[in-house]
Amino acid sequence: MNYIFVTGGVVSSLGKGIVAASIGKLLISRGLKVSVIKLDPYLNVDPGTMSPYQHGEVFVTMDGFETDLDLGHYERFMDVELSKKSNVTAGQIYTEVLDKERSGFYLGGTIQTVPHVTDAIKSKIFDLAESSESDVILVEVGGTIGDIEGQPFIEAIRQLRNDSSTKNVFYLHLTLLPYLSTSDEIKTKPTQHSVQALRGMGIQPDSIICRSEKDIEDSVREKISLYCDVQPDSVISLRDFESVYDIPIHLEEQGLGNIITEKLGYKNLTPDLRKWKNLCSNIHQSSDILELGVVGKYVELPDSYLSVNEAIKHAAANNSTKININWIDSDSLSNENKNQYLDKMSGIIVPGGFGERGINGMLVAAKFCREYGIPYLGLCLGMQIMVIEFAKNVLGLKDANSTEFDLETSNPVIDIIESQKGLQETGGTMRLGGYRCSLSPESLARKIYGKEEIIERHRHRYEFNDYFKETLNSNGFITSGICPDNNLVEISEIKDHPFMIGSQFHPEFGSRLDKPHPLFDSFIKSCINQKKIGAQFKL
Repeated sequence: MNYIFVTGGVVSSLGKGIVAASIGKLLISRGLKVSVIKLDPYLNVDPGTMSPYQHGEVFVTMDGFETDLDLGHYERFMDVELSKKSNVTAGQIYTEVLDKERSGFYLGGTIQTVPHVTDAIKSKIFDLAESSESDVILVEVGGTIGDIEGQPFIEAIRQLRNDSSTKNVFYLHLTLLPYLSTSDEIKTKPTQHSVQALRGMGIQPDSIICRSEKDIEDSVREKISLYCDVQPDSVISLRDFESVYDIPIHLEEQGLGNIITEKLGYKNLTPDLRKWKNLCSNIHQSSDILELGVVGKYVELPDSYLSVNEAIKHAAANNSTKININWIDSDSLSNENKNQYLDKMSGIIVPGGFGERGINGMLVAAKFCREYGIPYLGLCLGMQIMVIEFAKNVLGLKDANSTEFDLETSNPVIDIIESQKGLQETGGTMRLGGYRCSLSPESLARKIYGKEEIIERHRHRYEFNDYFKETLNSNGFITSGICPDNNLVEISEIKDHPFMIGSQFHPEFGSRLDKPHPLFDSFIKSCINQKKIGAQFKL
């Protein structure tokens, strides 16, 4: 088995996930089978209970595991479907080791970081390697070199190099080259110190990727090569790009794909990135700009809606248009200022979220879209908002609400799922992962998907209340998708509206640049049509 390890230094948030995903793309474009794992040093078992402001989006795998957002990058770039085996945290590792100690597994031995913790880390990597039957296992180590909590992970990947099951290992280090405008020079010392720290832990990088504001000159590359003991052509420049999807192309142009594959023992593998390059060209060359509003409660940190953001880009590229996303704080949106925020929008998305804050603003957005025929896509909470708004303003049930927000409502059109009642633990206990959905024959959803049954990913505790289904459906509301296993409503739409669809699931998790999700693709098409029409009409 061949392994690639991606580490980072100097500062966090350099983009190791994007780099790892890009490397995966380069390998897959050469016909190799690749699987990937993220090692996160934090002590949380998973990011499921972490605030979006702390950790950004929680990505959900098809098998129902709450994971780091980097798994979304891996899936989107590599077009793979990952599992819970692809995200390992220090919390998981220490829990496993301590549970074994309590059960007597270690036969009274002294439990130590080396070898017990490091062995547990390696076993997770080996488990993925065995189950995936891949040619290459790509491993991203979270955090930065020198972080105390990350040291067991660095030691584990150092040990793995000499494991008997390992054929070849490639160490890649991502670092920052600060640019000083006052002297017009790029400084290499932080990179030197970062690599020095990595070497001090027993790992010599085979390649260094240098983040900087501009492409690095040969003199800088040669300096890094000399002081960090890597070949000059293995010092790779990585400047900022308009689109992250340009990065695999940029890395390939510098020869990184060949450098890695030759080190791993693969010869004469030719990449095929033609379709990828064409889609990237669509992103850059499109002249039409579409104004799109995303009405959410975490808009201060766009990473909270990372997959939504990327799914929009995928659909835009497929439709040869550019999108200007207007991030609208739902807490600031009201009936009084709605025209200021919403008038210029060709479409509105209300994404997922938890808690009562900002709900009124989302209801304002949903009503605006329903009344004026503006394309609306509601995701998870966004679907629930669509139901509540319709019940309030069409059915006249003025106190209609979700029991998440109002336990005393006499019209709980959204209620907690029966299986979620009485749960004590908050982590990993929601309705998570892929579930089947049967689509109604005459629905817009069925037309969009082009098939009778779909499987989509979920992350929620509250659902459409079946008690109100008949009343809603007889007044212009359509419950167009039902889970056949438990009769839960998975997708709904508004009759005689150009595009007003809500999904209880998260379609954004399944979108790819070269395979945009059908709901997002259809939504963007409807937005383009709305822009062409120009005038709003009141239903």
